[in-house]
Amino acid sequence: HQFTKDLSDELVNRAGDYNLKIEIEYAEFDAVRQSQIIDRFIERHFDAIILTPADSGRIDADIQKLNRAAIPVFTVDVASLGNRGAVISHIASDNFQGGRVAASLMAEALKGKGKVVIINHPKVTSVMERVAGFRDGLKQWPDIDVVADIPSWGQRDRAMSITEDLMLMMSDINGIFAINDDSVMGALKALNAGERAKNVVLVGYDATPEGRAEIDRGRVYADVVQYPREIARQAMKTIADYFAGRPVTPLNLIKTGTYRNERR
Repeated sequence: HQFTKDLSDELVNRAGDYNLKIEIEYAEFDAVRQSQIIDRFIERHFDAIILTPADSGRIDADIQKLNRAAIPVFTVDVASLGNRGAVISHIASDNFQGGRVAASLMAEALKGKGKVVIINHPKVTSVMERVAGFRDGLKQWPDIDVVADIPSWGQRDRAMSITEDLMLMMSDINGIFAINDDSVMGALKALNAGERAKNVVLVGYDATPEGRAEIDRGRVYADVVQYPREIARQAMKTIADYFAGRPVTPLNLIKTGTYRNERR
C-alpha cells in the first residue's frame, strides 16, 4: 500500500538524523508471519522495535515476548488491543477524527439522505477507529442509513468483488465509505464495470496519488488525508528521545485532512 511505502521510506530517511539504523520487514497482513519476524528480531537483539500489528487482537503476546527480551516496543499506525505487554508509545493518525470527517463528506455529497455501505478492515485499530468515527459522525444525519458493513481487509481485489456482489443484491445504494484507497479503487472498478459510478458516491481514506487522481477526475468524491511521513518523523523522534532519557508521550495522534475536487 502507498501509505505503508511512504511510512517506511520516511522511517529510513529520518533514522540517519538520529544516528540510528533501521531494518524493515513486511508481514503482508499475516499475524503468524509477523510473529515469526519478531522472533527473528529478538534473536538478533535489536535495541528497539516498531510494530504495525497485522492483527490488533493478537499482537499482545508478541509484545510480551519483546518485553521479556528487554526490547522497548513502539507502535505506529495500528495499536494493540490486548492486555499483555507494554508499549512505550503509539504514534498514529487521529482516525476517529478522520472517520467523522469522512461522515461529513458523505453527508455533504448525499445532501443528508441515502443508503451507505462501509468496506471495512476490522482486525486493526486504525480502521476500527475510523469506522467508529464515521458511524458517530453520521448520527448528525439520521436520514443516512448504513445498510451493510463488509470487510475487504484493505485489499483492492476483495473490495472489487464485494462491490460487484453488493450491486447485484442492493440496487439502491447511494454511497460507499471505503477505509483506504486500495478499497476505493476496487470499488470504483466494480462500479465502472456495472455503469453505476455516476450514481454511487465514493468517499475514501489516505489520499494516495492514485486516489487524488480519481478525485480530480470526479470519479471519487473525496478522501480523508493521512500523513504517513509525519507519523514516521514523530516515531523516530520519539525513539531518539527515549534512548536519550527524555520523557515521551504514550500517545501521539496526528490530525487528518481532506482532499476533494474543488472544481465541483
